[in-house]
Amino acid sequence: MTSPTFLIIGAGLAGAKAAEALRDKGFDGGITIVGDEDHLPYDRPPLSKDYLAGNAARDSLYVHDATWYAEQGVSLRPGVRATAIDRASHRVRLSDGTSLGYDKLLLATGARPRTLPGAAGVHYLRRVEDSDWLKGLFTTAASLAVIGAGWIGLEVAAAARQAGLDVTVAEALPLPLLPALGRELGAVFADLHLQHGVDLHLGVRVEHIERGKRAKLSNGWEFEADAILAGIGAQPNTGLARACGLRVDNGVLVDASLRTSDPDIFAAGDVANAYHPLLGRHLRVEHWANALNQPVVAAAGMLGKDEVYEKLPYFYTDQYDLGMEFVGSIDGYHRVVYRGDVPGREFIAFWLKDNRVVAGMNVNVWDVIEPIGALIRSGRPVDPDRLADTGRPLDEIGAA
Repeated sequence: MTSPTFLIIGAGLAGAKAAEALRDKGFDGGITIVGDEDHLPYDRPPLSKDYLAGNAARDSLYVHDATWYAEQGVSLRPGVRATAIDRASHRVRLSDGTSLGYDKLLLATGARPRTLPGAAGVHYLRRVEDSDWLKGLFTTAASLAVIGAGWIGLEVAAAARQAGLDVTVAEALPLPLLPALGRELGAVFADLHLQHGVDLHLGVRVEHIERGKRAKLSNGWEFEADAILAGIGAQPNTGLARACGLRVDNGVLVDASLRTSDPDIFAAGDVANAYHPLLGRHLRVEHWANALNQPVVAAAGMLGKDEVYEKLPYFYTDQYDLGMEFVGSIDGYHRVVYRGDVPGREFIAFWLKDNRVVAGMNVNVWDVIEPIGALIRSGRPVDPDRLADTGRPLDEIGAA
């Protein structure tokens, strides 16, 4: 009998971690990773953080060096796109005219930036070349405009300000990060950027962009910058999945084991809309933690083992002197309780629903993400006053 062959489409963090997990779990068959970039699989968060700021070398981005893939018997096909999946024959066609067979297939195709229609010359940040371009801009330009006050937009804005550029940010919603953090904490990030000199315009749409440098907003205000970058969200790369008949809805729909509607195909990372057992609904999270952790569960499923992905959504950011971690989901929250010094940006915020903690964020306070997660998982009601009491350890918060 020939050894089974596992194929991974997507050469980012999720794809590399899936190959690693398969080998760690004892799989000794063939593993091939197909990716459309001419690089070793790399980590994307540094592109808007340490790497963009010049505090990390290119080599530090790589999930593994080239030697690891050779030693582990993992074949890389860089600079090649998967163009079609034939589920009946278990083969994937590639852009170079070849095809690859598979016994099990993992989709780790990630997401792509949403684009501004009719906005020629606008830049986006997704690949290492985009970050390199921005770093070069920081040394030659005097100004940058950012469309969108989400995570990417704000991290780039912070890096640009710290590099000495004049920065304008325009956001269609009334506050930054509104879907992720709600009004209360969105206001914290608005104040952070205003205090660092960002020209912040909220609740405005971009009506026209000229030559990628001049923009007109819906409030009538016009501005010009040396460059404009758009960070208005991302779209999951579901084209392959949709074309071959897999269930797709805001990503590739998968169960808690990350299995698609085809038992031989799995999905992980930004492209996966996964059922979360604790939250009781499907959830697609465009953050590093899913790409890091989901592949372990997907690898288990590919090997016929029963594991489920139940880690809480997690993300982090670093902007100016603010470092933070977030865990949970604010969906349906009723109030926010603070613990610590909010004006001094050294605090924990808790989102409560029916006096149960559903999400938490630590700002410049560390080593608390596990007890915050435990409060969320417990599902028990808490006394908000005790939750806010900095003298009471988080793991001793009793029921109300």
